[in-house]
Amino acid sequence: MSTGTVRDDNTTRDGAPAAPGGLQQGLKRRHMQLIALGGVIGAGLFVGSGVVIRSAGPAAVLSFLAAGVLTVLIMRMPAEMTVARPALGSFYAHVRETLGLRAGFTVGWLYWYFFVIVVAVEAVAGGRIVQLWLPDVPLWAVSLVLMTLLTATNMVSARSYGEFEYWFSSVKILAIVVAVVLAGYELRRRKGPADAV
Repeated sequence: MSTGTVRDDNTTRDGAPAAPGGLQQGLKRRHMQLIALGGVIGAGLFVGSGVVIRSAGPAAVLSFLAAGVLTVLIMRMPAEMTVARPALGSFYAHVRETLGLRAGFTVGWLYWYFFVIVVAVEAVAGGRIVQLWLPDVPLWAVSLVLMTLLTATNMVSARSYGEFEYWFSSVKILAIVVAVVLAGYELRRRKGPADAV
């Protein structure tokens, strides 16, 4: 019995025939890379970080950097636990193994609850951005349309979801690069030619 992933020609990587109705690999490496990168860039980044930087100043960037380092360290911990003790399931499986069934159950449902809330918050933040171009449309309607479009995209197929996320993440990354370049240009312009020397 083969355990390899299914290819387009209905065989696994080692050439064995795939089981009928088995899982197929719909996402490519480029999809996975941009989904990981774009997944951390939400509408909240554009809306929330601007508010924080405006009220706290440039020191907010240091707090963002510290939180980023902490997040990377925390994400490496489940990766190491998964390599040391592979388990079927998400990180809650490790919690269940080490802290017990109740803790694993609680962490799993808290994770689900967190993402239910995050989807709504991201839809409202995205709606506020879209409302800059459509000021006459109510915020709830824009947010509802965004949630409907994103839900529909997620329910079609893995490959279409991967393509959508790939291009959407590319747009988000491009927007960040353009914002940084424009901010640098604006700072340089405000400084003036006499101060630049």
